[in-house]
Amino acid sequence: MKNIQLLGVLLVVAGSFLPLVHVPIIGNWNYWKLDHFLATACWILAAGSLFGIVNNSVKMAKIFGFLLVILFVFTLFAVKFHASEYFSFMPFKSWQDKLAGIVKLKWGWIAEFLGAFIIIFAANRKK
Repeated sequence: MKNIQLLGVLLVVAGSFLPLVHVPIIGNWNYWKLDHFLATACWILAAGSLFGIVNNSVKMAKIFGFLLVILFVFTLFAVKFHASEYFSFMPFKSWQDKLAGIVKLKWGWIAEFLGAFIIIFAANRKK
C-alpha cells in the first residue's frame, strides 16, 4: 500500500501547482499565489506524511493526512472569507455578496483532497 500512499503524496504536492481559485481579470491562482506560508505548510505536512510512509509508520502518515485535510478546509474558508472581506467597501451587503461570488474555486482542490484521503485511507489496508 506504500505505492498508493506515495501517489497520494504526489497528488498533494502536484495539487499545490494546479489552479485552486479563479479570480476574474487576474486569472487562476495556485497555493503559491494564494499564500506562501500555506503552501509551505502544505509541503511540510506532505513531507511529514512521506516520512511516515517510508518508515512504515501508519499512524504518522494518518496524522499528517488529517492535518492536510484540516489545512485544506482552513484554506477554503480563508479564501471565501477573504473574498467577502475584500469587497467590504461596497455600500450594500448584496453587492458585497455578488462580487465575492465571482471568485470561484477550481478543480485543483480535487487533487489536493484526493491525495490527502488516499494517504489516510490507504493506510487502513493490510497486506
